Amino acid sequence: MPADSTEPGMERGDGGGKRPAGWWRVALLIGAILVLFVLALTFDIGAQLKALRGWIDSLGAWGPIVFVGIYVLATIAMVPGTGPTAIAGGLFGSFWGLVCVSLSSTLGAAACFLIARYFARDAVAAWLEGSERFAKLDKLTETHGAWIVAITRLVPVFPFNLLNYGFGLTRVKFWTYVFFSWLCMLPGTAMYVIGTDAIVKAIERGEIPWMLVAIVAGLLVLLMGVGSLARKRLRRMEREAGVAGPEAGDDAQGSEGSSNP
Repeated sequence: MPADSTEPGMERGDGGGKRPAGWWRVALLIGAILVLFVLALTFDIGAQLKALRGWIDSLGAWGPIVFVGIYVLATIAMVPGTGPTAIAGGLFGSFWGLVCVSLSSTLGAAACFLIARYFARDAVAAWLEGSERFAKLDKLTETHGAWIVAITRLVPVFPFNLLNYGFGLTRVKFWTYVFFSWLCMLPGTAMYVIGTDAIVKAIERGEIPWMLVAIVAGLLVLLMGVGSLARKRLRRMEREAGVAGPEAGDDAQGSEGSSNP
């Protein structure tokens, strides 16, 4: 069997032992959704969202623009984007929430890349100096630029903020970085935005929007499948490049620990 083979449903830990595969993440996500639903009912978040939505609506056409601007600035300031991403689903609904967040996260990531490459290269280099994760990222992008951008946006191997600035110091081309960042952040973004929209609609209408729930479930299955393939591809690239490091799943963080907003 290949060196990295494991029994079905198991992954190797750092010590070569076996541990349950990423199904615990599914349970964690479901638990988080249930907790959010209970908190929303307890603290009447629905009413607060209505008030925030009213303020956004009062801005007219400027509402989404203001949201995008705040999101981009927050990304540059390395503020975790999970909160704004989720809020967008409650403010704008699934479709326009996805449009706003996808645009915002891509613009924010592009801005960080340009800052690192052209305006604050020395400062960013000093910040990342000695980072084993960045050294690994830099090495892999030498020969697998587009693939590494795509994989690291799908698999939570590196912190989201490190990717935004770190890629600016690598040899990857700007438009390659922007395109694959946008494309590969999209599924995760959609899952968060649509999931929040489903929760808000359930609270406001008193019934579960099963269509939205089905879409979120489909996106979750898609991300798990694609993520598994991406991890295998990443491990193969690491072996080819001679880069030692933990398994992809061992570095997983929450999203903005993850590679998606």
